[in-house]
Formats: sequence, C-alpha cells, structure tokens
Amino acid sequence: LRGKKVLMVSGSDSHGTPITISAEKEGITPNEVVDRFHTEFIDSYQKLGFTFDLFTHTDTQCHWDVSQSMFKRHNENEYLEVKTQEQLYDPVDERFLPDRYVEGDCPKCGTSGARGDQCDACGETFHSTELKNPHSILNPDHQLEVRNTDHFFFKLSKLNDAIKDYLEKDKSHWRSHVLNFSKGQVETVKLEDRAITRDIDWGVTAPVEQYQDKRLYVWYEAVMGYYSAAVEWAKLYGDEEDYKKWWSLENDKDVKSYYFLGKDNIVFHAILWPAFLIAHGDLILPYDVPANQHLNSYGQKFSKSRGIIISVKEILENYQPDYVRYALTSMAPENADADFTWEDFQDRINNELAANWGNLVQRALTFAYRKMGGVVPQKSELQDIDIELLENVKKGFEKVGQLYDSVKLKSALQEVRELSSLVNKYFNDAAPWAVLKTDEARAQTIIYVTLQAVDWLKILWSPILPFSSEKIHQMLGHEGQIGGRLETQNVDDERGAHQVLHYDHSTALGVWEPTELTQGQKLNEPEILFPKVEIKTSEE
Repeated sequence: LRGKKVLMVSGSDSHGTPITISAEKEGITPNEVVDRFHTEFIDSYQKLGFTFDLFTHTDTQCHWDVSQSMFKRHNENEYLEVKTQEQLYDPVDERFLPDRYVEGDCPKCGTSGARGDQCDACGETFHSTELKNPHSILNPDHQLEVRNTDHFFFKLSKLNDAIKDYLEKDKSHWRSHVLNFSKGQVETVKLEDRAITRDIDWGVTAPVEQYQDKRLYVWYEAVMGYYSAAVEWAKLYGDEEDYKKWWSLENDKDVKSYYFLGKDNIVFHAILWPAFLIAHGDLILPYDVPANQHLNSYGQKFSKSRGIIISVKEILENYQPDYVRYALTSMAPENADADFTWEDFQDRINNELAANWGNLVQRALTFAYRKMGGVVPQKSELQDIDIELLENVKKGFEKVGQLYDSVKLKSALQEVRELSSLVNKYFNDAAPWAVLKTDEARAQTIIYVTLQAVDWLKILWSPILPFSSEKIHQMLGHEGQIGGRLETQNVDDERGAHQVLHYDHSTALGVWEPTELTQGQKLNEPEILFPKVEIKTSEE
C-alpha cells in the first residue's frame, strides 16, 4: 500500500516430530499427515486473507537443496563437527527416541509433562537426557536406556561473541522482552554446541555419504525455510535469481527482514538463525524479531495436547474473518501475556468495531444513498470544522504508517479507532439529517466530508480489516480493489506435488495516501458490515 517492495514468505514445517508421532498413531505415512494439514493451513490462511507471496512447506525439493547446501557451507566454514552424544533409547522398539518422543519432569523448574527439548512452563531448552523421569510418549511403559550415538554438532560456542555483537548493534527498535531475553542467553548462559542431526527416518538427509542415515534436526533445518521459500518464490513467479535481492549481504542497507513469532521461538530466530546466517557468510541478518508474548485462554495456556484450543476452521465457521483479525490484533500480547475470553471477543466486536467503525459507515453511506440521490454529493465551501476533521484523518496516514513500521500493530488499531470516533462525533454533531431541512448545500457538504473521511479510513483499516475495507471500497463506487488477489497453485517437483498460496500484487490498486473522493460518483447500496455477535456462555 505504501509503495514499498515486500516479500512475505513462510511455510508448513513438514519435518517436526509431531508429524511422525501422528503418523505412527494413525498408521499412515508422514507425507499423508503433511498433505492433510498443509492443505488445511492454506485454506485457513486464504480465508483469513494472509497475503503470503509464497506459503509453501519444507518437504519440497527446493527446501532440501537449500538446507543441504547450507549444511555443506557450514561444514566448509568449519562450523560443524561430529561428536558422540548420549541419547535416550527404547530397547523394545530398538530405536533412539527424538526429543519430542519423550516427556518428563523439567530439569530446570520441575514441571511435569515437559517435552524432550523445551519446557513450555519456564521456556528453558535442554537435552532429553536431562529430563527427570523420562518416558516415551508412544510407549510409556517401556524402560528407556541412555546409549551413545554419533551426530553432527553446530559450533554455537564459536559464535557467542558474534551473536553478542549482533544483539548490541542498533537494536533500539526491538521489543524489550525479545532483546533482554536474547542478550541474557549469550551474556550469562553462553551458547553451547548443539546437535543438528538425529536418528530418525523422516526429514532432510545429511549430505555426507557415510551419514546418509542421519536426518537434519528440524530446529536446524526448519528456519532455513524462510530462505528456501524465497528461492522457490523466485523460481515460480519471477527470475530465478530474484531471491538474491532479498537475501544477499550486498543489499543489506536496502532490505529489512522481519520475523513474526511467539516468545517460545525467540531463541530460534534471534540467536540460532542469525548464527546460521553468520556461519554461511553472505546472507542478511534479521532486522527485527517482533515476537509476541503468550495469548492464554481463561488463565490457561492454549495447548493442542491438553485440548485447550480454538481451531481456525471452527472460528471461521461462526465468525467473519475480519472479526477474528480485529479481536486478535486488539488483544495482541505484544509486550505482555494477554487472556482470550469469549466475553472479551464479543465486547470488542460489538462495542468497538460494530458500534464505532461499522456504525459510522452504515449511517453515513445509508444517508447518502437514500437522501443524496445515491451518489457522492457535491461539496460547497468547507467550514473550519470540516477542514479540521479532514486534516486530522489525513495525518493518520503518516502516524499509523509509522506505528506499522515499528510493528506496533495494536497501537495502529487504537489510533485508527480513535480517528473513526472523531469522524463519528463530527457526523453526530453536524447532524446532516436536521440541516437538510433548511440548508441542502450544507448537508451535502457534511456528507461529502464524512464520506471522504470514510474513504481514507477504509485504507487505514485495510491491513487489519481487508475484507470489510474492500466492501466499503465497492459501496463508495470505486472500481477495482484495494488489495491483491490470493490464489492457490499446485506445484510439481522431484519430491512430488505440493500446494502453495500466492498473493498477486499486480491486482492491488490501493495506495497509502489521502486521495480525493470524486463528487457525483455513483454509490452502491450499503450493507451492514458487522452484525453484532452473541456468545451464549463461554463454556458453550
């Protein structure tokens, strides 16, 4: 919208052990699990209006090539070495158990149900052999043993000072909890070498002849998906070399890369991924890692394994996507944990979105459609109150734009909501329905000013409310659309077919600036944008 070149990529993590665990429990292949969920993700993201230039997954040939190439570069640059490691082994199943196949008591805080590599309660990471009372999640009764196995290790310790320097350099724009946590990891804890391969038969193979039975560890390989997705995007939608514009260190001053995630993934994106990039030697480091804190539910952490979950599919069957986008943005845990409740969801939709922005649009456009001949009315000379209102809304383009630049999405929403309230107050105070009885020219001017403000506000709202903003765009009589078109595509490569989600920028006509609304432009019949929601009970 602001005229900047943007590349937004991500993908499904295809090699996580939850996939192999699900496959084993269901008696199907990991590929079948990936295909099922990846297709659901794409469907959900399309319905939510997520404008990925490419959303792919990590079991593509492109990703295999990129991750194996990065492994080789790390090896050539002497950041890898083979070490013998102790690992939990199930003698009944005759196999080593990956971290996520194991649960136990956290060695740091003592919480039960800690995974084999990380505790959700305290956020600490560790090795599965450090767990107290470990057991296999597939066969809890099997007595586990500790055995030796050889693995490739990434020399994180060699990069402790480099990561420390990276975190010290121009990070004033980072969220304080992200920066403080990351600095603490390299200043007080110190980085330790970590295994980047594992004994499992699913995942990207280690590209070393005598270790073909080893697979790249998902924590090492999955983050490379940002890079491989850009490579795949270039192959599919442009020149094959286009990805270098976004990733080559030569373009560091021209590119800002942002990584959006939750706080339990800070270490992987603010420390480990930068370490891999530094070890590679010629790739751009993250400009910002705006991680959110946790969104909880009625005081409890959301947990798929514990059944505390609201699925995207389910919520979209009951509520329009702009409701979900608005509520989650307004309650976003940007700097502190927040709590999701259905009562709060209802309040934000009914008493904020519908009562403020929705009410303004409905009243102003309905009045113009019914009382002004169904067109944008002609304006006469503007009064001071008209000029002041339009100037305030105009300023929103710069102010809200700066908030987005700073990844203060919650504050951006609040600022646009305040501007909507300002226009609402103007409309109420000016009372065009009363003025129309005695001064039609003035009433037309009031409506013109209101519609002009609505036309600008729909742009300011569009990053959060893309679907309703498009409807307002059409109701105001504009041709074309604000945003681009989202589409899916089936792609075939050496590893088989996979589906991708792609955003077509060429169809987007919206601009982040206060364009003038054409007088006399034909309006389309307005509709109610935000019907009120009614939550019966939170339990229900």
